[in-house]
Amino acid sequence: MFYVILTPEPNPNLHAMKLVELKNSLKPIENSTLVDRVEANLVEFLVSRKLQAGDSLPKETDIAQTLGVSRTVVREALLRLRMVGLVESRKHRGAVITNPDVLSLFEKVMNPAFLSKETLKDLYEIRLVLEMGTADLIFERMKEKDIEELFDIVADEPEVTDENYFDRDFEYRFHSRLYQIGSNNTLIRLQLMFFPVFYYVHSSDLLHKPMRVKRYVSHKGLVEILKHGNPDLFRNAMRSHLETHFQRILIKENSPPA
Repeated sequence: MFYVILTPEPNPNLHAMKLVELKNSLKPIENSTLVDRVEANLVEFLVSRKLQAGDSLPKETDIAQTLGVSRTVVREALLRLRMVGLVESRKHRGAVITNPDVLSLFEKVMNPAFLSKETLKDLYEIRLVLEMGTADLIFERMKEKDIEELFDIVADEPEVTDENYFDRDFEYRFHSRLYQIGSNNTLIRLQLMFFPVFYYVHSSDLLHKPMRVKRYVSHKGLVEILKHGNPDLFRNAMRSHLETHFQRILIKENSPPA
């Protein structure tokens, strides 16, 4: 175990707060599951005081005295908040609130080796839903050069056959470009995280075998709709484009994967 040593200096907004005011903001807690309770209490404190990134937390000693716990317990609770990106330690300021990176922990565990079959299937389904949900963003933000680049990409589209309807490199190249056109940084990062999991599930025995579908829209067909269509047409076309994947997960549960 290691500890974060905080040596805060007075802050005009918080450190000048009288101890009696701090006691009104932080509730005394029971002795059971101390660290969990201190952590929850601190989060409630941050919310109730409407603190923002850059604001300092009260001194460890004041928190410990108010809650009736040791500084060790307070440090452990603060360490937890630091690990999830809510606070960080700064020289001469102590614990300071930060703007958390909501995907950082997600990225660290987004590995098929760590995930259950149920979670892998859930993520597979989420990625399918996201593909259709980007239609409005893409149409709102795409430029003519984006269409031209997509046509260049689909010029190299592999032929779709019963044995090869999912070329990993091509799929990643094309769909990543769509996310980039949508210009939502969180979605772009999600795509980067989801795609390896998606391909893992696609290639595993977790789903039913792929089936050739009649209503298939190619990548080139999607680009044509981007050029001449509208978000609703594109959304429906993307659904048809992903039909094989949807069939693999929507078959009745009493039909086990082959």
